[in-house]
Formats: sequence, structure tokens, C-alpha cells
Amino acid sequence: MAGQERAVHLLRQLQRASCRCPAHSHGFSQAPERTSCGKTTDYAFEMACSNIRYGQGVTKEVGMDLQNLGARNVCLMTDKNLARLPPVKAVFNSLAKHGINFKFYDKVRVEPTDTSFKEAIDFAKRGQFDAYVAVGGGSVIDTCKAANLYACNPKADFLDYVNAPIGKGKPVTDVLKPFIAVPTTAGTGSETTGVAIFDFESLKAKTGIASRAIKPTLGMVDPLHSLHMPQRVAANSGFDVLCHALESYTALPYNMRSPCPPNPIYRPAYQGSNPISDVWSKHALNIVAKYMKRAVRNADDVEARSSMHLASVFAGIGFGNAGVHLCHGMSYPIAGLVKTYRAKDYNVNHPLVPHGLSVVLTSPAVFTFTGSMCPERHLEAAEILGTNVRNAKREDAGLILADTLRKFLFDLNVDDGLSAVGYTKEDIPALVKGTIPQERVTKLAPRPQTEEDLSSLFEASMKLY
Repeated sequence: MAGQERAVHLLRQLQRASCRCPAHSHGFSQAPERTSCGKTTDYAFEMACSNIRYGQGVTKEVGMDLQNLGARNVCLMTDKNLARLPPVKAVFNSLAKHGINFKFYDKVRVEPTDTSFKEAIDFAKRGQFDAYVAVGGGSVIDTCKAANLYACNPKADFLDYVNAPIGKGKPVTDVLKPFIAVPTTAGTGSETTGVAIFDFESLKAKTGIASRAIKPTLGMVDPLHSLHMPQRVAANSGFDVLCHALESYTALPYNMRSPCPPNPIYRPAYQGSNPISDVWSKHALNIVAKYMKRAVRNADDVEARSSMHLASVFAGIGFGNAGVHLCHGMSYPIAGLVKTYRAKDYNVNHPLVPHGLSVVLTSPAVFTFTGSMCPERHLEAAEILGTNVRNAKREDAGLILADTLRKFLFDLNVDDGLSAVGYTKEDIPALVKGTIPQERVTKLAPRPQTEEDLSSLFEASMKLY
């Protein structure tokens, strides 16, 4: 009996300490409305993450890993820019040293499309590989995820696994080949997640594939690779980490997400904020606050760049299980509808709004909008990023976080809103139209939104300062 009383006491303590904001006031210890089949909202969450190995120079072990796996025919993927740089050379050297037979694919597109995915998939199908290695940022790792998936399911139609409503969103039931991801940017966290994002060209919008089955077997995080990022690449990658952390921490709680899956195989990778993801997201945000400006301003600052590489992993574990919401949902048409803007420090032959930039440009407007739903979390985020919130009012939480973000972005020379990357108010209907299919993430926002709300958010993001 004493044990039961202690358990009840502990649960009450946890409930009193939990966030009291409207979006999170149900508490993680409280069960959803119904139990068993037919429940309205989910009642469980699960954590999935790639194995992670971290250390300076750890890339030299990749050949041994493949040898240990018994791999005899390996697919090595990267992009043309990275193909000439030390991270890929380090992998080459390790594979050669350990006698690993491999074929090399360097045609990955920065910000991949359905066309570039299909080209990589065709290469993988022809190669009949028994293991995969991706060396690069999110574009390379995501492309390799898709290649592995469809090569292991050669009869599948491309749209079978693409997220609904654009694709069919079928669950992945087959076991894929071993896959080692070697990230070279400190941003996407793709080495930890079962998500692969691409531009669907006919709709001029981003979508993706989301399944725990496609996550890498091993994420090999070598901080030496982050030293090769140019300044704006480091900045935009870091903004992705920032928004991964902020969005996953403020996402709708997992036990308020609907519908509840009838079978656990249908539980989405993006489940809503939860106690475990919260830990990783907050820790990532603390690292961003401490090290990001240093990492952007000085490529030789090994401590700062290494710390941001780890922050990317931590945020990846957080958002890879909790999800993101409006900043990411709105970013997809911003990147997909790009006109002529070409980001500095990106060696590409096509217009490009980098993913991290497309995400962060709407962040002040988004968190102003969502602040009323979980003010404590918005204020906590603002405090982590350096704002004194001691005398702050709950009703000002969104505005305070938005102002904190504006200062952070201004200090890092971010373009002055959507207008600076080529958009005008006349583009807002198209941007809204491109956001609507992103319900996989937008429905995780703590505050529901209408098309009129989205229009207002895009309008408010035309200028930041």
C-alpha cells in the first residue's frame, strides 16, 4: 500500500510541475479520452533513432564497419561539390584500406527533386547493392534513403511511399539494406531520422517519405567534416537546427494528436511533443544559443563547429520523433517556388533558397501566432536564446520569442524576409496553396490554422526587421 501511495504522490508532483499552457495542459501522465480501439487521440509514443557514433576522425572506421557487415557491393553516394573534398576522400581511403568493393554516385542534387530521386533509385536498382554509404548533407542522405527503399522494393510505384495527400503514404514493411550516413553539415539531422524530403516538381512544392524503416543503420558523425562548410552554409544549416528544436518543443503533444493508429505500424514518425523528445530539443537549443554565432563567424573554431554538429544530432532525435510544424510546412513552397534567388556560398547551377533559410524566415511570424497556445514553452525558448523573461507576461510570450529570433537572425546577417529572396504579396496565394498539402507537419502546430491565417503569416514574413 505504501508503494501505491508513493506512486500516486510522484504522479501528482509530476502533474503539478508540468506545463500549464493550453496546448500542453493535458499533461503527459494523463490518459487520452478513450482506451483501446477507436480512440480519438493517440495514447502512446515511441522513440526511433539511428545508432550514432561520434568522434574526430571516426570516418576512418567506415571500411571496417562494412567489412563487419559482410558487404561485398556497396553504393557510395555524394554530390559533385563534396566529391572533391576531404570527407569523401576519407571514406575512399577507408574503403580501399579494407578492400571494400563499391560503386560511386555523385549526381545527387542539392535540394533534391522527384526526378533526381528517381535517377538515384535507378542507379541503385541496377547496382543491386548490399549496403549504402551517404557522405553529405541532408540532400545526399535523403537521396540515399530513397534509393535504398525503392531498390529493396523494385515493384513499388514511386508514389506508394510518398506522404499523403500527394502520395499514398503506404507503410514500409520490408527490411532495407544496411546504410551508413556520414553527415558533412550541422543542420538537417537526417542521419538520425526516417524522413527523406524532396521537391515534387509538378506541384512546385516539397513533400517526402516518412518511415522509421528508412533511417540509417548508423550515423557516423565526424566533427572534422563540419570545418569545410562555407559561412552561409553553416548559418543556414544552423537555422535548421534552431527550428527543429523550437518546433518540436512547441508541437502539439503526442496524446492530443489524432487519429490514433489502428495498428502501431501506422503510428507516424512525427508524433507530437513528448517527454523524451523535449529533452533532446531543449539541449540542442542550448547548444545553438551558446555556439551557433561562433560557428558561423569562424570556420576554424573547432569547438563551436563540433558542438553544432552534435546539436544537429540532438535536434534530429527530438524532431525525428516529435515532428516539426508551421515553419517547416510553410518552408516547402518557399523553397519549391523559388524564382531567381541564388544563395551565397552554394555552388549550384539553379535558383536556390536553402532549406534552413526557407524555414527560419517565417519563424518570428509563426511563433507570434503559436505563442498563446503554450506560452511557457515560448518564454523558456526565448530565455535559452538570451532574453530576460523574468517579468514577462504570458500573453506576450509569442511576441517575446519572435523579437528574440529577429535579433538572432539580424546578428547573423539573414536576408530581410521573403521579399529579399524574391517574393511579393502577389505570391502569397501560391505559397498558401503549397502549404496546404503539408498537413503531416502543419497539423502538429499547437494552434490550428486557416488559409487566412497562413496568408497572414506569409504577409508578416515579407519583412523581418
